[in-house]
Amino acid sequence: MKTLSELIVEASLLISEISNHPDYQALIEKGYYPDLTVGDAYTALAYLSSEIDPPVITVAEIPEIEVKG
Repeated sequence: MKTLSELIVEASLLISEISNHPDYQALIEKGYYPDLTVGDAYTALAYLSSEIDPPVITVAEIPEIEVKG
């Protein structure tokens, strides 16, 4: 069984293929504009991906300073 992360990557690639497909582009040129777009689907997958595999943010080491009183 594939992991959820793998499925998200595959779905993202398929969404990219859909958005670049000539038939989809022809629909857009004819004025097709749904309430939810291909971009919305990609964003939903990105949010899902960040929930299951949150990005790691590294912080540069803060140098110690001597405080004179």
